[in-house]
Amino acid sequence: MKKKHYLTMIAAIMSTGLSMAQAQNPECMTNLSIYAEHAKVKNYDAAYEPWKMVYESCPDINKANFSYGEKILAHKIDNSSGADKDGYIQELLSLYDNSGKYFPKNYPTAVTEIDKALLLYDNKMASDDELFEMLDKAFKEDRSNFKNPKALYLYFSALVNLHDSGKKDLQDVFDTYDDVTEKVEEENKKLTDVVTKLLPKDSANTITSKEKRMLRVASTNSESYGKVGASIDSKLGALADCDNLIPLYEKSYEEKKGDVTWVKRAVGRMFSKECTDDPMFRKLFEAQLALDPSADAYMYGGVLKQKSGDNKGAIADFNKAVELETDSYKKSNILYKIATIVRRSSKSQARSYALKAVDANPANGKAYLLIANLYAGSANDCGTTAFEKRAIYWKAADMARKAGRVDPSLSGRANQTAASYNAKAPTKEMIFSSGMAGKTITFSCWVGGSIAVPNL
Repeated sequence: MKKKHYLTMIAAIMSTGLSMAQAQNPECMTNLSIYAEHAKVKNYDAAYEPWKMVYESCPDINKANFSYGEKILAHKIDNSSGADKDGYIQELLSLYDNSGKYFPKNYPTAVTEIDKALLLYDNKMASDDELFEMLDKAFKEDRSNFKNPKALYLYFSALVNLHDSGKKDLQDVFDTYDDVTEKVEEENKKLTDVVTKLLPKDSANTITSKEKRMLRVASTNSESYGKVGASIDSKLGALADCDNLIPLYEKSYEEKKGDVTWVKRAVGRMFSKECTDDPMFRKLFEAQLALDPSADAYMYGGVLKQKSGDNKGAIADFNKAVELETDSYKKSNILYKIATIVRRSSKSQARSYALKAVDANPANGKAYLLIANLYAGSANDCGTTAFEKRAIYWKAADMARKAGRVDPSLSGRANQTAASYNAKAPTKEMIFSSGMAGKTITFSCWVGGSIAVPNL
């Protein structure tokens, strides 16, 4: 039995890609098997010594030296203090460096730098300067693998702290904010693509167990990106208000007006912060139009025309923006932005653009949230009785919940919005006294459609 077990162990280790030279080191192979068995059952104290022997003598014998080594050292760190704890932290930092050295395909630059930064941050062993330097290196050298939501927030947060202490310019903050939020959006798009594909199967109960897991993981990770995105916006805070943006862009305009990326980001930020009444917005818009007469430029042109009272010209520009954009995801975002612009003049027109945004990208939860808000804002216009007017909040709540389903990054905000609307809808007592339980209410206002009154 012992011989059979030993041969099985040898075969398993060989299957992981050991070289012949490594296979000839029986002590490393034996200790690898010992620490792996301990680590599998989370007996990390027993795993430490045999792991350390293999790691120091045969670091490249197996990737397990690093995957299990991280868990073993993390356990040691959590269960030690003082000099011992500091020693284990240094061991883990060294392990992260070596993981990229011996297994670069498994441990790319961004992953190892993020691991080191988070380890130091969690143990309060690094300054904002050090954290920013490490994460800036990771982001700029290996952006594609920089996917950790916590690290994205920490990267930006450290920079804002450095700006607050006078060590970084405001323009650096804005540039990094754009880079980080673009990355959050990019990663969330991949996740919502999975959600969009699998939600119909889940609703129809035709989803496999594997797909169910994929949907759950994508939804959870999307929600994490939503939280970090909100935290990044909160950290930026008042730094991006009009009082800061306008003088910064006025100061930099002559130097930067030929830089299309800078111009597009500047006009986009002024638009998002509703600084469109200032002459600087028009100046930036005209610069973008000259450099890149793209869909966004026509959308901003529509904003200016609308402000001047030329609604017909504004709609023409909005439609031109939609026509120019060929990427469905970007088109959806443009349609959503147009919907937010026209909502003040026409709720029905805003809904029309929002629905077109959903057609272009079914995962555009912001469009559903906008429609929910439009419905809720029409409570006094839809219905003749107090009960009918309050019933519109059920319809608004349904739309808000849908926003969270199609884009889990919005789930926190969507659920909170839905709960707020449900609280304004008819109570159980109102349903009982009205005799409307289980009946349908039809809306004759611009909202249209109907809603089923809940049964008691």
